[in-house]
Amino acid sequence: MRHGRYRFLAGAMIPPLLLYGVFVLSPYAQAFYLAFTDWNGLSGQANLVGLENFGKLWSDPLFLAALRHNGLMLLVVPLVTIGLALFFAAMLGTGEKRRAASAYRIVYFFPQLLSVAIIAVLWQFVYTPNSGLLNGLLSGIGLPGLRRSWLAEPDLAIWAVMATMIWAAVGFYVVLFSAAMESIPADVLEAALLDGAGRMTTFRRITLPLVWDSVQVAWIYLGVAALDGFALVQIMTVGPGGPDNSTEVMGLSLYRNAFTYGKFGYASAMGVALFFLTLTLAVLLLRVSRRERVELS
Repeated sequence: MRHGRYRFLAGAMIPPLLLYGVFVLSPYAQAFYLAFTDWNGLSGQANLVGLENFGKLWSDPLFLAALRHNGLMLLVVPLVTIGLALFFAAMLGTGEKRRAASAYRIVYFFPQLLSVAIIAVLWQFVYTPNSGLLNGLLSGIGLPGLRRSWLAEPDLAIWAVMATMIWAAVGFYVVLFSAAMESIPADVLEAALLDGAGRMTTFRRITLPLVWDSVQVAWIYLGVAALDGFALVQIMTVGPGGPDNSTEVMGLSLYRNAFTYGKFGYASAMGVALFFLTLTLAVLLLRVSRRERVELS
């Protein structure tokens, strides 16, 4: 019987492990290998160049610009998205709005039903200088002086892209945080209010610690998303990556070097650098945001 059980377990485990190795681990291994070569994507031969590709990264002004823009997105997108999502989730769970919370969650979650390509095209129309929704709204409320060519001005384009990222992501985290807040026993919150704690104090001292695990997960996911941004930049911006490389991101540099310039070895080095940046970010966020878990008995 025991041998039969082992054969069953081996038969169940080996196929998915093989698939994981072929479709997940093997591409990683190939990318790591190609990062040390000068492969152009077409030739059957790839010459080893050692660390030359990695050395070029730090003298490539376009890659350094992309690194700065991804760093800015890493600072702004998770912070604003989590702040807005916590605010909306807290508002949904209080007072008379609790009854309409389900309807509000559907509205907030709606952007998650759209693909990134559709979101990018929609926001292109929003930012259109002459007939866009944003400039039309500014004119409608008597602020025509604030009308801008949002995606055509180097100082504004990256912020316009980040606003789109935040709009697309905040609904998902509203639903996530709302679910976490609903798991908090009502008598705990009522006891805090009876003790004289205001809503802000109750949120800071009770609600936030009890939903901290969800916030920690959000930090990691949003941090990884902020190091990407390829699809939005590729579709929304002029160039893409413009104007004047003001919206260049690492994913776009990688794509351009691989599929436009035929520098697959150099692009693989970018991919390896991005892999270690993402891994380091995840580890740092886990350590920095680690707190003692609060459990209710």
